[in-house]
Amino acid sequence: MSTPTLQTYYREKVVPALQAKHQYENVHQVPRLEKIVVTSCMGKHPDRKQAVEDAVAEIAKITGQKPAMTYARKSVANFKLREGEVLGARVTLRGQRMWEFLDRFINVTSPNIRDFRGLPSKSFDGHGNYAVGISDQSIFPEIELDQIKRQIGFDLIFVTTAKTDDEGRDLLAELGIPFRATKKADETQTANA
Repeated sequence: MSTPTLQTYYREKVVPALQAKHQYENVHQVPRLEKIVVTSCMGKHPDRKQAVEDAVAEIAKITGQKPAMTYARKSVANFKLREGEVLGARVTLRGQRMWEFLDRFINVTSPNIRDFRGLPSKSFDGHGNYAVGISDQSIFPEIELDQIKRQIGFDLIFVTTAKTDDEGRDLLAELGIPFRATKKADETQTANA
């Protein structure tokens, strides 16, 4: 199997750029992408079991990997939820599939989002990991629009080895994730003009 294009780009361009920017002494200190987790929860749907089956099928098409089911940990009467009942689906992408999914997400899927101005750059968890919610599966090119039974939302979690949010943001930006321009950057550009 050949090495994914984005992985080669990471090794040849991103690692030297991050090493120069953050003054890493060793190449192993440079943050890297560990995994991408795609999750979907169908807790609000009245026909929860069928909704989860639809979500499993959609996630499998999008990622190329069969997702695992997630189950309720405890019963909640107000939500008509029993312990052990199927709630959603989750898949963890690593290695070659992760790089190929990220490449498709950056170059094909993100531009398909309606009125797209970039992804929010504040969705970091304090440890360099980034999460973004996708409200509709139709932006993915693998999904046939006439086959959609219900709208399914996803959470994409990019897990990195970065120690801080700034390092994680720099890593993902160098990889090509289109972050939304911040207001401070906009104000600086306006002042310089």
